[in-house]
Amino acid sequence: MPTELSQLLRGAADVIPKEAFARKLGLGRPLRVKLGIDPSRPDLHLGHAVVLRELRQFQDLGHVAVLIIGDFTGLVGDPSGQSETRPMVSPEEMEENARTYFEQAGAVIDVDHAEIRHNSEWLSEMDMRDVLRLTSTTTVAQMLERDDFRARHQEGRPISVVELLYPLMQAMDSVQVQADVELGGTDQTFNLLMGRDVQRAYGQEPQVVLTMPLLEGTDGTRKMSKSYDNYVGLTEPPEEMFGKLMSVPDELIARYLRLCTDLDPDEVDTVEARLRDGTLHPAEAKRRMAREVVALYRGAEAAAEAERRFNIVHVEREIPEDVPVVEIPDDTVRDGMVWLPRLMTSLGLAASNSEAQRLIEGNGVRLDGDRVSASTTEYRREDLQGRVLQVGTRRFVRFR
Repeated sequence: MPTELSQLLRGAADVIPKEAFARKLGLGRPLRVKLGIDPSRPDLHLGHAVVLRELRQFQDLGHVAVLIIGDFTGLVGDPSGQSETRPMVSPEEMEENARTYFEQAGAVIDVDHAEIRHNSEWLSEMDMRDVLRLTSTTTVAQMLERDDFRARHQEGRPISVVELLYPLMQAMDSVQVQADVELGGTDQTFNLLMGRDVQRAYGQEPQVVLTMPLLEGTDGTRKMSKSYDNYVGLTEPPEEMFGKLMSVPDELIARYLRLCTDLDPDEVDTVEARLRDGTLHPAEAKRRMAREVVALYRGAEAAAEAERRFNIVHVEREIPEDVPVVEIPDDTVRDGMVWLPRLMTSLGLAASNSEAQRLIEGNGVRLDGDRVSASTTEYRREDLQGRVLQVGTRRFVRFR
């Protein structure tokens, strides 16, 4: 049986300092494990789930999950990794995003038994004397040690004073909830370590910092992000999740199994070794990874159905039976003719006419299974009725 320490460190990128973590675990009391969330965006994906799954592990071992909703810090936005000042988010957006966040986070952690705090409780109550005390705990030189701040300073790009305050505000959260441990991605290391310094300045024992790896997106290069359109959302339909996971590069299969599923680490090691020596085909391993992830969030039955639909579209090259039926909007018809890019945009199958045109030119659009030629994009309305339009690999509509 793995020890509690080895269980919690399995999959972690770093723990600072490790000796203090082992000592805290030996205190004989539940640790207060903090995770701060700035709900500047409402959608959660598998990248977010990596840290949430670690928090759930602490919960399962009897520790207290302390979720900090950054309804105050989120108005500014975390500057970590940003090349320019972020626009401020309105309080209304923040409130709505926070609500959506909890609905999605509940798929990973036990929200009902977590301690939920909003950092406006204390940050909005601070007067200038409090702010001066907080800012006296660090120096401008320390702040410029951050890679993103240093780069922007050297390149002459602006850094607002509010951004310099952000790590200190996050650190104050740790003081207020008396955090024993704070979790975050590796891109959060500077902010998390700032929490240790500020806790010490306020007479508290510094928290342990535990960072988790950043998950690469489905493109295999950049970290998973909705901005890069390389994400797998936690609330996406099962077939959408499965299809996206099947597009993950082969070299990331073991990493996804390790960070995104509940498979035993020894079993993942075996899969990785078999992929390396060629005794396991990547397609088979990738299917298993996709099934495991979808089952985790949607159940085994939904995962099996998602795989069945994937086979119909990608392996058997058939059209699914339950394609949504849509009307051809009147405003897409000109003199009885329908221009396909305009129709795709109107139905939400493309963001714009130009994007629709690019999809067609890239052989990504089919009618009744046949590729649409870039030279034939106009159809009579009656010629489209009853036919199935496929955009990409997972989006289908049948025209009424």
